[in-house]
Amino acid sequence: MDNKRFILALALSFAVFVGWQMLFPQPTPQSNNAANTEQASSEKASGNPLMSDAQKAVDAPSAQDFVPTAGKSVVVDTPLFTASFNTSGGIMERFVLKKYKEGIKPGSPQVDLVGGKSVPKGPMGIIIGRKGAETHTWLHGEWAYDGPETITIGEDGKAVLILRGRAAGFDIERRLTFHADSYLITEDLTLLNLEKTGTEASVAFTAAAKSMSAEDDNYNPTRVAWLSDDGRNEEDNREDLQTEGVSASGGLQWAAIESNYFIMSILPGSPEASLYASVQDGIFRMAVDQSETFMPGVNKTLTASYFVGPCDRGILDTMPNDLGQAVNFGFFDPLAKPMLIALVFLYKYVGNYGVAIIILTILIKILFWPLSQKSYKSMNKMKQLQPMVQKLREKYGDDKQRLNQETMALYKTYKVNPASGCLPMLVQIPVFFGLYKALLGAIELRHAPFIEYLPGTDMIWLADLSAKDPFYITPLIMGATMFLQQKMTPATGDPTQQKIMLLMPVVFTFLFLQFPAGLVVYWLMNNVLSIGQQWFTMRKTRNTTNEA
Repeated sequence: MDNKRFILALALSFAVFVGWQMLFPQPTPQSNNAANTEQASSEKASGNPLMSDAQKAVDAPSAQDFVPTAGKSVVVDTPLFTASFNTSGGIMERFVLKKYKEGIKPGSPQVDLVGGKSVPKGPMGIIIGRKGAETHTWLHGEWAYDGPETITIGEDGKAVLILRGRAAGFDIERRLTFHADSYLITEDLTLLNLEKTGTEASVAFTAAAKSMSAEDDNYNPTRVAWLSDDGRNEEDNREDLQTEGVSASGGLQWAAIESNYFIMSILPGSPEASLYASVQDGIFRMAVDQSETFMPGVNKTLTASYFVGPCDRGILDTMPNDLGQAVNFGFFDPLAKPMLIALVFLYKYVGNYGVAIIILTILIKILFWPLSQKSYKSMNKMKQLQPMVQKLREKYGDDKQRLNQETMALYKTYKVNPASGCLPMLVQIPVFFGLYKALLGAIELRHAPFIEYLPGTDMIWLADLSAKDPFYITPLIMGATMFLQQKMTPATGDPTQQKIMLLMPVVFTFLFLQFPAGLVVYWLMNNVLSIGQQWFTMRKTRNTTNEA
């Protein structure tokens, strides 16, 4: 295996790696047409808690000692977020993150993870399935609330929002607990069976959210993810979510609507819970339900939690139900997360994530310096043999088998191992892909500036390392450095192969035009360091040869 072929294989592997993720997202092991049955009224209500309540509603029992009140908005204000809930069922009308903005321009609004179009889908609503019918309690129920319209939680404080209602033959009490220092909302849902006989019923905790990223954003797709006995799974194909949806059961730990940067999740209190999720009218929906037996006149309390906030690994790792696995970088996760830890560590000292990326790239280069040196020395040895290899091609060009035999004999005579230049580089591939995945999905880089303005102008440039370079300067320079690397690398292989190699900088430049700037900065810096190391090795070899 010569070095040119290896580099070609590596380049093509990278192109396939990126292209495959864009065109063929990882399939989920389970899918269920019932997850989108809002258009399929023939399904039984107990089969899917996301079915339209207008299709399968039951009338609430007449009020006796329960006195309903008109629905109104209650605002819960904490140091981390401001959330609004409608007292008619407790659905979440908005959830605004105080520490995150939609864009980098002055006056950009804070991130609202709900969005107005999601409200009719009942985020954080309760659905009860009973006697072959299904009740969306926020639509077909009576509710009462006698607390304040604004609940303000100071530092280290907590508060409880209590809503009482009646629907589907149950008295309902929802107790939502908020903490000043957490994005986690815990719920105690108490149901009282008003009928004279026991009954089986399914109870679903729901979530609904607008897309958390652009629909065509292949590097940051909004998706449905979950953790169960089958491990962590996700689905980001919107067409599949619209037409088939997904379902999961068996040790369900959590289910989430998430992007690279934000998450809305449900953590059930029962291991017997099941997930149904879909995309309806452009809104991501999911319901986590469980079946229970309710005896007459006996209260039964079910529990669940909701985490609505940033995909901050440090925060998620402290959450119950192993929610830390919501942030996952796939096959390279074991490498990506340590690199992000190192990146955050460096940032604490330099105060700029662009500079931190450069320092991390230098450290990685130093770590692999001996391996790279071995590879470059092997390349130089191969280069010295190229005139002889060319003569063999001219002599045995029509006999490929003989050409290979003579070439290998030549390498053996001069004690050159063609693979010795490839193997050191092979070790570095997992590290590269791990850092690639890390920089692609780290919330730390969202709106993190490097060089905020184009030097000498007032034009915003690398003000957001999670977004592409608006002027394409860094990807073009990266392509130029890659081309220079190709010219410096010994020309091995046949002429056709050499021409293909010269096209690779063009292909990579095209790919990197849309990449997040943080990733381009890493690759550009890595190219510059590689050019410097290659030049140093070539110069040292030339001086040694001249002295000899």
